[in-house]
Amino acid sequence: MSLLKNEKTEAGRVELQFTLGAEEFSAAVNSTYKKEAKNFNVPGFRKGKAPRHLIEKMYGEEIFYTDAVNELFPKAYEEAVKEAGIEPVDRPDAEIVSADLTDGVVLKALVYVKPEVKIGEYKGLNAVKYVNAVEDAEIDAEIGRIADRNSRLVTREGAAENGDVTNIDFEGFLDGTAFEGGKGEDFDLTLGSGQFIPGFEEQIVGHKAGDEFDVNVTFPEEYQAKELAGKEAVFKCKLNEVKYKELPALDDEFAKDVSEYDTLQEFKDSIRKGMQENNDKRAEMDMENALVEQVIASLEAEIPACMIESRIDEMVNDFSYRLQQQGLKLEMYLQYSNNTMEKFRDGFREQAEKQVKIRLALEKIAELEKIEASEEDVDKEVQRIAEAYKMEADKVRDMLPMDEVKKDLAVNKAIDFVREAAVVEEKPASEKPADAE
Repeated sequence: MSLLKNEKTEAGRVELQFTLGAEEFSAAVNSTYKKEAKNFNVPGFRKGKAPRHLIEKMYGEEIFYTDAVNELFPKAYEEAVKEAGIEPVDRPDAEIVSADLTDGVVLKALVYVKPEVKIGEYKGLNAVKYVNAVEDAEIDAEIGRIADRNSRLVTREGAAENGDVTNIDFEGFLDGTAFEGGKGEDFDLTLGSGQFIPGFEEQIVGHKAGDEFDVNVTFPEEYQAKELAGKEAVFKCKLNEVKYKELPALDDEFAKDVSEYDTLQEFKDSIRKGMQENNDKRAEMDMENALVEQVIASLEAEIPACMIESRIDEMVNDFSYRLQQQGLKLEMYLQYSNNTMEKFRDGFREQAEKQVKIRLALEKIAELEKIEASEEDVDKEVQRIAEAYKMEADKVRDMLPMDEVKKDLAVNKAIDFVREAAVVEEKPASEKPADAE
């Protein structure tokens, strides 16, 4: 490969021209002939047995050229990119300028490249870290949730109360006629859960097990079943069973039962510590985000649209994968949400553009500050991934593009650099402005 041209064209695009030698090209043409000869019919010869010169005479001298070039292009293009010192961000738009067995091949490739980036000040930025102290009420609420999960259901002898778990039979009627989908038997319903339409659950409150009664409701105007929307209905109900939650006593024995601690106070202290750690992590992340916002505000770069589209592709694929984990395909999700793929992709556009800018800015900082990932950094990251996916470290190294891993680690170090060089003031979360939420 010999690089003939390396020239910027429109914003963000580069034209490369490079050659493939005649000897190399001739060998590729002969290799293509051997693979493709079986596809040609030449009178007097069995399929695959016709000489190359006869096939070329019948179908044209250049019949094998395109496939031969396709065979050689990837390696030659990679070498041309390396020699040109560019960083492509999409697939090249390639064409054959000229090709013959005497002079070889001249190829042209148009490709968008990572843009030149300029950034303003990134050292000594000012930011506020809003720390949210854990309140006693939050601890009590968490203890209450844990107690609720460890409650037991006890049969209630008297009238049903809000919060009780009931078992009911019901059938709905419109103007005295039962409607489809309005019947259920042995249905468990927690009163106050909002599982049924407004007004239904409230009318069960006050009844006892064994009672039979009518529930009168009006379906919401926006109800999904159009034939029921806005209609008045009567549900004939039978209350089979009423149970209430009996919560455990909040004492040391409770703490022993639900945790590794011997006393309720120790258990509460551990909850407070965990909550505070989470609050501190969120505060640190919010502060970092505020610093990064300042960095990208000064970013100057002509970002090719394909970089944004590529990031959107990644985000859509990630969303689709998570849907598949739940047994749902993206196509079905779009149908259920009455959405199109175009509108769905546009929903990611703003976030994708921001992420691309962040990446470019942090890469520039890493370049300016000569921030690189050490071998120790790479080893730790490989080990982290290996442990997360229960794989051997060597297999992780074989699977992942290690150059990209090093870039990712350098970007993370660039974030650390900006944070450590910043002037950070710590304030209670209560002082955080409403527009900063």
